Amino acid sequence: MDKDSKIYVAGHRGMVGSAILRALKREGFCHLLTATREDLNLLDQALVFRWLERYRPEYVFVAAAKVGGIKANNDHPADFIYQNLQIQNNLIQGAYWVGVKKLLFLGSSCIYPRAPKIPTPESELLAGPLEPTNQWYAVAKIAGIKMCQAYRRQYGCDFISAMPCYLYGPGDNYDLEGSHVLPAMIRKFHEAKTRGDGEVILWGTGLPLREFLHVDDLARACLFLMDRYSGQDIINVGSGQEVSIREAAEIVRDAVGFSGTIRWDDTQPDGTPRKLLDSSRIFTMGWKPEVPFEEGIRQTYADFLAGGGR
Repeated sequence: MDKDSKIYVAGHRGMVGSAILRALKREGFCHLLTATREDLNLLDQALVFRWLERYRPEYVFVAAAKVGGIKANNDHPADFIYQNLQIQNNLIQGAYWVGVKKLLFLGSSCIYPRAPKIPTPESELLAGPLEPTNQWYAVAKIAGIKMCQAYRRQYGCDFISAMPCYLYGPGDNYDLEGSHVLPAMIRKFHEAKTRGDGEVILWGTGLPLREFLHVDDLARACLFLMDRYSGQDIINVGSGQEVSIREAAEIVRDAVGFSGTIRWDDTQPDGTPRKLLDSSRIFTMGWKPEVPFEEGIRQTYADFLAGGGR
């Protein structure tokens, strides 16, 4: 990408899209295209095609998606599969139609089987059954990956796909009905501290292991891959470090300053027992994460206090 390239960030108001936009601006890219949901409904194919034809971006980051935690996925499976399929279908087909030079599609570590090899290499895709609690979202993302591969094979499109691990950071969704584990914890601990509660109840046992990546690190990886990678194989993007949900909760509790106890409700689901990506491919290419987990949590809580989340 050149500094004056026309670059479209789809989903620029979300946590990932806004981080990519920040990274592009920080690196001096000056011709950035964005559109709010009010200006461009990504579920509407005709509108998406007309918008792309009008603005003719050269590069596209597909960071737009309907996302949520275990509860949201369980409660709204139809919304998760339909909306994500529709968004990515419109953007990928539209990018091909207007001759976009390169497109980066962002998937998720939930595309991998419920019980994959650990660390999980890219070759584990479709190697076993999916985690039931988020299978609707995962199936949509797998379809997006395969769509990028199909357009590369049939039309020669330079469409690539990156698979990040669990993300967190500024601009996250702190709504308890739809958030992922870390922002949900931040809100629960903050509200408990504000009320003066002595206890916070969290879902599950706290035993599952997760790999977390600060969203600014992912944004740097996206720019890195857009410049340095071209291939049909998906690329994992992770921190390379695991932390249990219980350990993560204690780090969040300390960052928020909640002095009470944590009680684990083991009648609620844990989700996938363990998640750790094998990110050796991107590490070997020269990219590494930079934000330590504890520092990232402090930044995220500061964002929450500033009203930066949804």
